[in-house]
Amino acid sequence: MEYHIELPLTREKAAPLLAGDRVYLNGIMYTARDAAHQRIVSLIDKGEPLPFPLEDSLIYYVGPTPAAPGAIIGSAGPTTSYRMDAYAPRLLGLGLRGMIGKGKRSAEVIRAMGQAGAVYFGAIGGAGALLAECITEAEVIAFEDLGTEAVRRLRVKDFPVVVVIDSGGNNLYEQGRRAYLQAGIRRL
Repeated sequence: MEYHIELPLTREKAAPLLAGDRVYLNGIMYTARDAAHQRIVSLIDKGEPLPFPLEDSLIYYVGPTPAAPGAIIGSAGPTTSYRMDAYAPRLLGLGLRGMIGKGKRSAEVIRAMGQAGAVYFGAIGGAGALLAECITEAEVIAFEDLGTEAVRRLRVKDFPVVVVIDSGGNNLYEQGRRAYLQAGIRRL
């Protein structure tokens, strides 16, 4: 199926999404990679305010390249998601509803997604320049000293993603592998 979703990503909006669905996101999402995740969890541990609300938010695992003169943002392709797996269950437990990245997630993250009614989206690695065209605003909102890994608030229009893991735990990577093996194709 194909969906056009206005962010924030509520539990109700995430619920019908199934692994393999194509989704176009519109609205506000946030960026954070591993260093920013570590700092966000530290703020939570200290009871300090967070740079953005976690409830119904979506985090894009990206460290965009510097913007060219006159551009909103540089190339903005996804980074490998497993690097955030140590932090994701905690954030999901506090209401994070979606994540965008590339690659597999741990069983612990998938369990936490099910409990939170959250979704893991995949963005196309290597297509960062094209994805950047869907970003209409970008603003550093926290941890500026992290440079490219600073937390940014992005406004996106028709940002293309695929549901890799849905809130029911269905996993496109596993489904694809099963389909491949059922097709009788042999490894050489």
